[in-house]
Amino acid sequence: MMNRTVKLVLFLALGLYGLTATASNLYKWVDSAGRVHYSDQPPPPDVRQARQISGRGNVVEVDKESFDTRQARERSPVELFSSACGPLCDQATEHLRKRGIPFTLRDPSTDPEHAVALKRLTGALEVPVIVVGKAHLKGFEAASWDAMLDAAGYPRTPLPSERARPPR
Repeated sequence: MMNRTVKLVLFLALGLYGLTATASNLYKWVDSAGRVHYSDQPPPPDVRQARQISGRGNVVEVDKESFDTRQARERSPVELFSSACGPLCDQATEHLRKRGIPFTLRDPSTDPEHAVALKRLTGALEVPVIVVGKAHLKGFEAASWDAMLDAAGYPRTPLPSERARPPR
């Protein structure tokens, strides 16, 4: 009986050790040559683009963003100058969310720096305004916004996880 209990305790201890070993931290970074690295060891101190990735066993959670979306975001980030202006601003925000576009929300009514940036960009404080890379459009018109997003390489059909993404 004692031998069986010892075996059970030993089995449970080894099982718990195995769980902690597989749930270790993972790191992702880009070196100076532009190569992406994944490791269970922290990146070298001189690396700028580094982040820790959470993992569960053999499954690694990564961004829930399509490759095309990520590429477009890196080349042509999207900013939305908007406020609580009513249906037009609501439609503009909802359009970006439904299409799965990652964007940064800039509210000129609550942040003076955003108001100055909008005035410098368009010459007025009228919202909504979309900025895609270096191009911008005043007002909301879905077809015009889609043409601009298409030209920047954003996909028309987002992944399910991209549809409800909140603004950054």
